[in-house]
Amino acid sequence: MTMFDSHALDRRTFLGNASLGMGSVALAGLMAEHARGAVGQGLVHPLHVAPKAKRVIFLCMAGGPSHLELFDEKPTLAKLDGQPMPGSFTAGQPIAQLQGKELACWGPQAKFASHGHSGQRISSFLPKMAGLADELCIIRSMQTEQINHDPAHTFMNTGTAISGRPSMGAWVNYGLGSECDNLPGFVVMVSTIGRSPQPLSSRQWHSGFLPSQHQGVRFYSTGDPVHYVANPAGVSSTDQQAVIQTISSLNRLRDAEEQNPEISGRIAQYELAYRMQMSVPELTDIRDEPQSVLDAYGVKGADGSFAYNCLLARRLAERGVRFIHLYHRDWDHHNDLSHFMQISCDSADGPTAALLTDLKQRGMLDETLVIWGGEFGRTPMAQTDKGTSRGRDHHIRGFSMVLAGGGVKRGISYGETDELGYHAVHNKVHVHDLHATMLHLLGVDHKRLTYRYQGRDFRLTDVAGNVVKDILV
Repeated sequence: MTMFDSHALDRRTFLGNASLGMGSVALAGLMAEHARGAVGQGLVHPLHVAPKAKRVIFLCMAGGPSHLELFDEKPTLAKLDGQPMPGSFTAGQPIAQLQGKELACWGPQAKFASHGHSGQRISSFLPKMAGLADELCIIRSMQTEQINHDPAHTFMNTGTAISGRPSMGAWVNYGLGSECDNLPGFVVMVSTIGRSPQPLSSRQWHSGFLPSQHQGVRFYSTGDPVHYVANPAGVSSTDQQAVIQTISSLNRLRDAEEQNPEISGRIAQYELAYRMQMSVPELTDIRDEPQSVLDAYGVKGADGSFAYNCLLARRLAERGVRFIHLYHRDWDHHNDLSHFMQISCDSADGPTAALLTDLKQRGMLDETLVIWGGEFGRTPMAQTDKGTSRGRDHHIRGFSMVLAGGGVKRGISYGETDELGYHAVHNKVHVHDLHATMLHLLGVDHKRLTYRYQGRDFRLTDVAGNVVKDILV
């Protein structure tokens, strides 16, 4: 295969054939203006509306945390504990694993209390986040459309259940570009507490049909932070540089002929990879952090934990990364809910509170939109056996998410579910509305951020979505 075959040589194929890492893949000045034009300034210029946020940190509790044990107190559900679930709630509704089974109400397995001047009701599972109640906007009326994990993540991340569409981070990167020259504009990190978490596919942060330079780059907190950035053993910078100079020259010739965004994107990524060789080691070296900060996050080192990833998220935000997506897995509590909910909350509560506090103390929270939540919620009905082994099934008709900073009102609760926590009934917020609101806070009209593909203008919010203006400052 040559560089002038009908299918352009992609980066992964080249690196594999050449046995080279992404390392110092270009000279510092190679196509600098071209690369910065592609990676820096985005499509939306000037911005559609005055922005309230510069960046997003999305803390995804993968697996579907139970709103009924965290943010949505339901005294009526507690009174009906053990009684048959009223058929009027569930008739004709999608249920993941409880089809055809006897449905019984199961009271909340948490104690709720009022917190802060705002009096927000938050459960005992999240004491440190509860201590920041006056900073939080709790949306209790979220709705989504997919009831199983992978399609629900796909819907939350891309606005559609169809695999292969651009992720929200890619849309943001495409629309706004990056504020950082030496790191990707969209970074992903994954953590788990090690039970049996649902798998996550890399297509959840892919660029889809957008130019590939906008896809998320996964950072690892153990081993090499980014795959293929370090120089392979036995390959000198001089040898590598000579190969890349030749490849880049061929790419520029091909780009001049075709003006293919994938080719120009590849050149830009080579340039970015060179700069990342310098920036990534400095980013992940947390020895310059005060012990008080490490203790607040609960960081024990580069151990792949959610705590470490939250600290890296703040460091990435400081350096201008536009979209930071942290997946914290193992919230799929079909059984032993109380036991495993405690484990999940213990691992997420402190680091989340530390991140919000850290951002605020550094004057960054007002310009950073932080989103906390999963792909869906859990049912008011019990699943599995009686007693302590019970859990909750997947649920899409009403659940909770938390927003903070970035132009969102502080210390408010928005929307309601019914008395059993099944249906969102007041001020419903669809995933499309969440996406529209996020883009609005970044200065983008979601209806105007489009990409022409296969004869149609696509957007993150598909043909729906409304900005939730009531929660905005």
